[in-house]
Formats: sequence, C-alpha cells, structure tokens
Amino acid sequence: MARSSTVTSRSKVLVRRETRSAYLFLLPNMIFFVGFVVIPMILCIYTSFFDSTMGNDTKDVFIGFGNYVELWKDQIFLRALKNTFVIVLVSVPVVCVFSLWVSSAIYRLRGSILSTFRCIFYLPVVTGSVAVTVVWKWMFNNYYGIFNYVGKGVGLIDKNINWLGDEKFALWCIILILFTTSIGQPIVLYVSALGNVDTSLVEASEVDGANSFQQFWKIKWPLIMPTTLYILVITTINSFQCFALIQLLTSGGPNHSTDTVMYYIYYTAFKLYRYGYGNAMGVILAIFIALLSAVQFKLAKEK
Repeated sequence: MARSSTVTSRSKVLVRRETRSAYLFLLPNMIFFVGFVVIPMILCIYTSFFDSTMGNDTKDVFIGFGNYVELWKDQIFLRALKNTFVIVLVSVPVVCVFSLWVSSAIYRLRGSILSTFRCIFYLPVVTGSVAVTVVWKWMFNNYYGIFNYVGKGVGLIDKNINWLGDEKFALWCIILILFTTSIGQPIVLYVSALGNVDTSLVEASEVDGANSFQQFWKIKWPLIMPTTLYILVITTINSFQCFALIQLLTSGGPNHSTDTVMYYIYYTAFKLYRYGYGNAMGVILAIFIALLSAVQFKLAKEK
C-alpha cells in the first residue's frame, strides 16, 4: 500500500514537471500571441468607438457607435463590401472545385511526375506577391500586354482593352490573379488527402459494382471532408483579406470598382488618418469572416 502511494506521488510530481516544462516552452509563443494579436484586437475594438486620429495635437473623442452608423452611409465602404463579397463568392468555390478536380487527376501519379505537378501549381504561392503582380501587370498592359496581343491575333477583340483601367474588367482581373495564387496549397492538401484514402474501401466498392463517380461521392468525398473544410475556411479568409493585389495593381480604381474592405481600411487609416473609423471597418470585416466560417463548419458537419 505504501509502495503504491509512493509511485502515485512520484507520478504526480512527474506530471507537474512535464506540465511546467510544456508551459515554459509555450511561453515565448504565448507572449508573442498576446502582444501582437490579443492586445491589438482589444485596442482595435476599443478605438472603433472613438474619433481617433492618433495625432499629438488632437484628443480622441468618444462617439459610441458613431463610426458604425457612418459606415452604412458610406457609399465607398458599401461598394468595397460588395466587391469583397463578389471576390469571396466567386473565388472560393472555383478554387475548391478546380483544386479537387486537378488533385483527382494527379494524385495517383508517382515519383518525379507528381512532384513536378506539385511544384508547378505551388510555385505562385511561394513566389513573392510583388514579382507575381509585376508579371500580371505586364500581361494586362493595354499597349503591349500579352492578353491584348493574343486577343487581337485570334480575332477575339478588335482593339486594345485597358483591362485594369476599365470598370467592367478590373475586378475580374483581380479575381483571376487571386485564383492563380490560391490553388497551390489546396491542390497539395487534396493530393495528400486523396492519397490517404483507404484503398480497401475503394476495392470493395468496385466488387459491389460502384462506378468512379459513386466511389468518389460515397467514399472519398466524406473521408476528405476535414481537408475540404480547412481549405474552405483558409480560402475564405484569404479572399476577404485581399489587399496586396489591389494596392499594387489598381489602388482601388477605377472609380472604386476594385476597392475591397481591406484596402479601404488601409486607405482610411494610413492615408486619411482616421484610425477609429478604420478600426470599425476591421471589426465589421472580422464579424463577417467569423459568421461565414461558422456557416461553413455547420454545413460541413451536416455532410
């Protein structure tokens, strides 16, 4: 009995030591997370209730929900919000479906061939956004861009089109670029997920007479649902936060046709120095992202 109690006390001491060591290893990351994520989030929400300019000669004035009321009267913000939702509703489903289609076609490949495909699709992800943007800006150039050159060469267009300077085309050009830079990670994840599907289940379905579509819909799709959920959430967040492409290509133009909420936050806070108003937009954007992510989790669980 005494021996058992001694072993138990030693086990508790060991658990306490391991727990303390674990928290010590986590401490640097926790400090970083609290200092650069939690505290800025709290300050963002706090200053969204003030007319804050962060100036030395001006004092923040508490205005309650004044910034939030002004947002829904701001036509530029409403257009930026609409553009953001267009980007999300178009790019997220297309990225997921295209990534799944490509992955289904290549995941059975082996060795260097599969690695080559992974590299090709993942290259835009690891390439610097500035470099990618410069290339696309040249391709969309209205004087010597490759799209105008090829379009006139095959007879699709009669004259050069100012792709990034025309309200009819500018936002769709941004969506196209965002699509090409967003499919790399989903393809890699789907290839891995499909490769981990239990082959015995697929072979058993073949014996029962299931065709390729039935095998995918009844066996593979449910098994890769966690990967799909992760891809949906990550792609949605990235689409909501589209900023670099807008800043480098159009700066929100022409006539605010490519403004997004993220870019308008940057413009309001760092160009107009209205930090309180910009933070209010940030809070609204965070709420929309959280709601849409919650809907995606709900739908995925029902599947």
